[in-house]
Amino acid sequence: MREKKSDNQQQAFVSSSVAEAFAGYKGGEEMPLASYATLLVIYNTAFAGLLLAARDSNHKEKVDFADFVLLGLATHELSRVLAKDRVTAPLRAPFTEYIEPAGESEVKEKVRGRGMQRAVGDLVTCPYCLSPWVAAALTFGLAFRPRATRLVMTAFATAAVSVFLHRATDTVKKSKE
Repeated sequence: MREKKSDNQQQAFVSSSVAEAFAGYKGGEEMPLASYATLLVIYNTAFAGLLLAARDSNHKEKVDFADFVLLGLATHELSRVLAKDRVTAPLRAPFTEYIEPAGESEVKEKVRGRGMQRAVGDLVTCPYCLSPWVAAALTFGLAFRPRATRLVMTAFATAAVSVFLHRATDTVKKSKE
């Protein structure tokens, strides 16, 4: 009985210490820290599991400079498409509220909800936040299914170059007006 009370007191102390440590952050509803921490655990657990699986596999795929460039372009474009594109809005809809159009086939959305809904909304509406997730998926795709992954990366890297060229063309046209 005495041991149980001591365990409960220790848990209460740890809980209050953790609460105190984060109390000064003042993020409130805007910063669901516990849900962000859960997403970090999910990401890092998956990453570690994939690292172990890659280590134990027979795949000896190397990422060379060309792959690195392809990964960068594909990660940029896929992150942007997932976070901002009008057509991918159904993926974000459970976590966001539509505000208005935002340029070339992109939308402006407001994150909604609390806790995990809010945290996932923050993740899926931010191309910068999505980039590590997309980069990890593509990198491990190269390790396990290099041919298919290079095909996907080539498609998104080509789209990124195309978007750049469209924007450059529009800028030149506007400067001539």
